[in-house]
Amino acid sequence: MGKRKATYNKTGIDNVPNNKPVLYRIETETGKLNYAGVAQRGRVQDRLSEHLGDIPGATVKIEQFDSIKDAREKEARVIKRNQPKYNEQDK
Repeated sequence: MGKRKATYNKTGIDNVPNNKPVLYRIETETGKLNYAGVAQRGRVQDRLSEHLGDIPGATVKIEQFDSIKDAREKEARVIKRNQPKYNEQDK
């Protein structure tokens, strides 16, 4: 599993690895978690691009997993613990 932080813009997203499922966290400039989500292998950059422009000055943190199941389990824990502003509650 690898972790990476990228600027939340087109250039930053284009440099994010796309070869494994990921948990991504979109954070504000001050580090507050606004959204957590999962993307399947091969759809990471597309999924991040879908959110682009919603949160000015944000960064995205990527955590790679060996399986989508593992990524979804971690996503559920992150959402429960942090209750990000843009995630649906009680997902």
